[in-house]
Amino acid sequence: MKRLLTNQARLVCRHELGTVANYHRQSFVRISGCPVLLVDDDPERRTISGCPNVGATIKPCTRTLAVTRGYSDLLRIEGHRVCLDTVSGLTDGTPPGTVEYIVRDAGQDFVGEV
Repeated sequence: MKRLLTNQARLVCRHELGTVANYHRQSFVRISGCPVLLVDDDPERRTISGCPNVGATIKPCTRTLAVTRGYSDLLRIEGHRVCLDTVSGLTDGTPPGTVEYIVRDAGQDFVGEV
């Protein structure tokens, strides 16, 4: 089962310590009191803090780029596809076009899509 994300979800860059700042633009659909997070492009253009990928010619992950997979084909809120715990995309870290952000914890264990 692919779980829906809430505002308690934990998204990280592939360097594992870089944490993506959550953002939710809707508040009326909730799971256990937490708003369902990430509807359509909500995971894009978010800040990443704590990425350990630092060096003289190395840029740490500081921002998420476009989602490449993980949108629901079935569930929508206000016409926007809901993001699932399979959401991922690239970051602006180096080497360019190779470092992904992924979901480590959906923020809930109850509601999903089969």
